[in-house]
Amino acid sequence: MRDSSVARDNITKATFDIDEVFHRLRRAVASLPKAAMFDLRDQDYSSPFEQLVGSLISARTRDETTVKVCLRLFAKARTPEAVATLELPELVTLLQGATFAEAKARDIRELAIRIARHHNGQVPDTLEGLTNFRGVGPKIAALTLAVGFGRPALAVDIHVHRITNRWGYVAANSPQKTRDALLAKLPERYWIEINERLVPFGKFICTGIRPRCSECLLLSMCQQIGVTSTR
Repeated sequence: MRDSSVARDNITKATFDIDEVFHRLRRAVASLPKAAMFDLRDQDYSSPFEQLVGSLISARTRDETTVKVCLRLFAKARTPEAVATLELPELVTLLQGATFAEAKARDIRELAIRIARHHNGQVPDTLEGLTNFRGVGPKIAALTLAVGFGRPALAVDIHVHRITNRWGYVAANSPQKTRDALLAKLPERYWIEINERLVPFGKFICTGIRPRCSECLLLSMCQQIGVTSTR
């Protein structure tokens, strides 16, 4: 499609209705590749431990690579006890393809040992408990709580940050501030789903540069904040 600059003069946007937004988002991403952790969940790798390990592997790693690496690892070991028995060189080999494979292998082995020995094999179910593990930040912890435990938790990545600000739904200059704004504004029923929908939406439609606005089901409501050109 030909490039076009964005001109919003004299264009009246429809009222931003968050329920309608999610209704349209589900349609928009129905045929797109799933976000990695939700893809793993739907392949029955949904335990808190699998989601914690998968989320850690996913950091700065493409979704398709994350899924491939996780499936390789989980074919060998799926529980804290099983992962704790793996020697570090073997774990590094299993994680090949993920970014920072050696560092992630060390972190995964350490948290597996701690969970097996000090938590009776049970993954902590609080943000504080999860972030006590080396390598586990707020986004990884939130994904684990949301997908692994099914508890309302907001995982704000670059897609969620960019798109919710582009909509004009929030106005924040960092993912952490976007998370704070969404916690105050977004209905809790969408806290898990927002990451599931906006990751594929952000990768394939509402991209960082030249988003596909003319094809977007949300165009009538989106304020297109910061958009200067589209496809």
